[in-house]
Amino acid sequence: MTDDAFAARLLAWFDRSGRHDLPWQHPRTPYRVWLSEIMLQQTQVAVVVPYFERFVAALPDVRALAAAPQDAVLALWSGLGYYARARNLHAAARICVEFHDGDLPRDFDALVALPGIGRSTAGAILSQAWGDRFPILDGNVKRVLARWHGVAGWPGQPAVERVLWEHAAMHLPGARMADYTQAQMDLGATVCVRHAPHCLLCPVADGCIARREGRTAELPTPRPGKALPERQTHMVVLEDGDGRILLQRRPPTGIWAALWSLPEATDAEAAEALAASHARLPDDGEALPGVPHGFSHYRLLIRPHRWRDVTPRARVGDNDDLRWVSPGAFDGIGLPAPVRRLLEGAVAERPSPTPGETR
Repeated sequence: MTDDAFAARLLAWFDRSGRHDLPWQHPRTPYRVWLSEIMLQQTQVAVVVPYFERFVAALPDVRALAAAPQDAVLALWSGLGYYARARNLHAAARICVEFHDGDLPRDFDALVALPGIGRSTAGAILSQAWGDRFPILDGNVKRVLARWHGVAGWPGQPAVERVLWEHAAMHLPGARMADYTQAQMDLGATVCVRHAPHCLLCPVADGCIARREGRTAELPTPRPGKALPERQTHMVVLEDGDGRILLQRRPPTGIWAALWSLPEATDAEAAEALAASHARLPDDGEALPGVPHGFSHYRLLIRPHRWRDVTPRARVGDNDDLRWVSPGAFDGIGLPAPVRRLLEGAVAERPSPTPGETR
């Protein structure tokens, strides 16, 4: 099979077996394509769909996104992870309003100049929104091309990635760029999967070097492994007599930047001292079960300490970085996923008022 036949075979397969009902395809606008591409970075389609639909219902275009408070954007993103994507999306929308008349620019260099948009994402936006002839190289496409061309080496290495970009550009068809871009992603997501690929269903299998040489299990070459370090933090769960919980906004940079979370301390003793600085404590509190959470570069163990029916100190009031929040308002703010799980569990365990008792 020739290189020229690769795109033709892939498009014919896409017409029969590709995904044609994704929400960002109807209608397919630059904004919706951009949003979907950012959400799909390191996240599967099935997870993204409900987030995408909720996001565009609240913020349907670039101007609406740019005008939204960051808290509202992070709340819509809450649970999707990799929150820098949301912050970059928001910042890019504001740049588009200021410098591009409220639209995404139809220019490769202008797109990659926006926060959070790299070469592959820019190519995906241009090819899908406008049909422009640009390659992409997301994780799915890297896997397909590494196997088909027999490219060894971890794709994250610059030299290997450069070779894969050359192959990606080589296969571009002369037309139907939106369909071709989607077809590549669909093939990698549904057929040329990471483990046990479905080679008998692949439209380009007869030209695949990895299949011919029995190397599908070893290509693409995995990232060199190393043990992830482990860290822990102690979080303070303060609940007042009305059921409100004290939340604190995290710093503007770092893990979970600008999200709302629980006050943190280095150990149990420091956690109690921190709790006492915010409220009068009726008892010694209780240690809740640890909450593990994995990041790409380390593992975190959250050790929560809870005090119920506390009395907030008069000097602690609502401000930009500290506030008492009712559980019913959690959905309207950006909370890290493990903190949201922790709080939902703590609220669920709270005993119901006895008859005649009010809270």
